[in-house]
Amino acid sequence: MSKDTATAAAGAGAMHRGTLYSGIIVALVAIVSAMALAADTRWIYLLVYVWFGLAYGIFLQYGRFCMASAVRDLFAVKVPRMAVGVMIATALFSLTAAFVNVAGYSTFHPHPLGWHILIGGLIFGFGIIFTGGCASGSLYKSGEGNIGSMLVLFSISFSQAIFVDLGSWSNAFAPASWEASAADKGMPESLSVTDGWFDQFMAGYVWDLSGGTVGQWLGTGSAWVNSFLGNAVISSILPVLAIIVVLYIWAFRKGYLRREKLENPGLGDELRGIWKMVTSSKNTAIAGLGLGVFAGLQMWVTGALREHYGIFNFGELLAKMGYTNGLTIQYTVFDPGYWYITTQEAQFAGWILNGMGADNMDNVYFGLTNGLPNPLINAPLLMSLGIILGAAMIALVKKEFKWKVPNMETAIFALVGGALMGIGARIGMGCNVGAFFAAVTNGDLTGWIFLAGMTLGGFIGVKAFNAWMEYRASKEDDFAL
Repeated sequence: MSKDTATAAAGAGAMHRGTLYSGIIVALVAIVSAMALAADTRWIYLLVYVWFGLAYGIFLQYGRFCMASAVRDLFAVKVPRMAVGVMIATALFSLTAAFVNVAGYSTFHPHPLGWHILIGGLIFGFGIIFTGGCASGSLYKSGEGNIGSMLVLFSISFSQAIFVDLGSWSNAFAPASWEASAADKGMPESLSVTDGWFDQFMAGYVWDLSGGTVGQWLGTGSAWVNSFLGNAVISSILPVLAIIVVLYIWAFRKGYLRREKLENPGLGDELRGIWKMVTSSKNTAIAGLGLGVFAGLQMWVTGALREHYGIFNFGELLAKMGYTNGLTIQYTVFDPGYWYITTQEAQFAGWILNGMGADNMDNVYFGLTNGLPNPLINAPLLMSLGIILGAAMIALVKKEFKWKVPNMETAIFALVGGALMGIGARIGMGCNVGAFFAAVTNGDLTGWIFLAGMTLGGFIGVKAFNAWMEYRASKEDDFAL
């Protein structure tokens, strides 16, 4: 057998094994799903999160879809491929979300508008440059066997859980107006709304803000007009088109004109250039299409299930099924009803800390709004697990799964950057998915504010990272001399 034949056979064998392992993952998830439904058909609500997570993981890994890459590539090497893919997904999700809203199944709630969104986005954006992955990117890269990304998830999870339960020592950093406003809310004594910076930030500042969607502001009386014109076209599609034009002019046009030997391009040439930029990476475009469509479908399915079971929140269904441990004082749990990341990771870390003796159900974040359910019945957390498994499936098929152990420097960057991402997500009320992607596509303009902060933070992060690399290189040169 020739060397080339042996290499081809080995590659085919690796692909076959990858397909087999991928099939085993699907089979195991299907078996567990069947067992859950056999025990109680109401577990279908939780399983929807799991299976949509698998779909998200497949598309994320297939397109190498990561907003950290989008920001880093733009500012480091002026490559707009990933940023364009993100914009494609944003526009498509806005259309599916509009359909869901018209049908009356939307589960989206707009974010309160305030300075915290910009600041949170900036901190989050700075952190993603050092981790090499955003919240969703870290999940799918973990599915590829990247241990550095697993460290990022660990850091994001525990930094959030600790940050939202800082304790009374942090009161000195909160304005007196926050404490007074929080105290006036008349919350139950079981919640220490004036005992910690984050509690005062939430109860004394965020709760006093208001927000809304473009469709709500239009208020035409027509759900179709409000949803499609307001939430989709005005909030999402028009800004996306403007950003794509800016990306073309700033990062793609010069090279395109040079390659095509165009000295005096007309409008047709420019439009063809924009289209070439959009289609320059088929995988990223397909990933954006899939994520946009499936994100809308999940809202539809979750909303329909809520109507079917007569509930507003999964916590109500858990209570009916006899699972009350870990629910909030309102008998609710975190249940966005759509693609979301970071809050469920905070719950996971908070649940571990609670099991170790931490009294963290007395704060607003866990005790009132999100709860600390057992991870096995935490629907959004199982969606994150689904993303990891979905990414692992396609990585195995494509022979891209490989255990990657980070060096010490990369591990430190992962932990520190992940901690910044966790803190930024909590201040900004979400990450690149919840605070940006899900927001603007549902007509909430605060998502663009978060993206602006994240982009600025990413720009500063690229400069800081490059400065560090230059400093380290100079030290290595000095040592060599």
